[in-house]
Amino acid sequence: MQLQELIINDIKPVSITEVFSELQLLFNQLTYSHIPIKNEDIYIGCISETDVHCFDGEKPISDCKYMIEGFFVRPTTNWLDVLETFAQNNTNIMPVLDTNNKYLGYYELNDVMSLFNETPFFSEPGGILIVEKGIHDYSFSEISQIVESNDAKLLGAFVSKMDNDLASITIKIGNGSLNDVIQTFRRYSYNIVSGSEDDTYIESLKERSDYLDKYLNI
Repeated sequence: MQLQELIINDIKPVSITEVFSELQLLFNQLTYSHIPIKNEDIYIGCISETDVHCFDGEKPISDCKYMIEGFFVRPTTNWLDVLETFAQNNTNIMPVLDTNNKYLGYYELNDVMSLFNETPFFSEPGGILIVEKGIHDYSFSEISQIVESNDAKLLGAFVSKMDNDLASITIKIGNGSLNDVIQTFRRYSYNIVSGSEDDTYIESLKERSDYLDKYLNI
């Protein structure tokens, strides 16, 4: 499915000359975090539900222009960039403007998120592995080499977390033994955060620990 096919246009921008009670009524009827605002026929941004309920209903929107957030995307914007814009603005509705800045409609967050299900990362069978290494120490070329050196197929990888000097990378692996890949990552000094198959290295350590406990208790 093309991203442009997900554009919805059942909500028109509200005029900045309207009063806040109009927006408050709309928010009571909808589940969106923001509503688009226009000045005459020009889209100027969105205003959030949280801000709208802070004002007296008879107050005109034009008195509070500073509350309007000017985010939007183009029909040609890549879907990952669209998701990034959603996240950056903490919204579940994203206005779409053409190259002449004409309002075409909007994307709904859940619709764009559904595109993930069409990617091999989610649709193809395989194992999920999360590894961790220093921010300046890992590389995607090395990660790819580690996976493919074990005759496995790399279906996708992304940085899922950055905490202090450590980066967590989530990897989807198909057509290979996840355990063999895990052992190779360890040899390259990656910490294994989690894997979707049993890790025989950990199991072996547990068995040795249990054996040692029994020995010491004799």
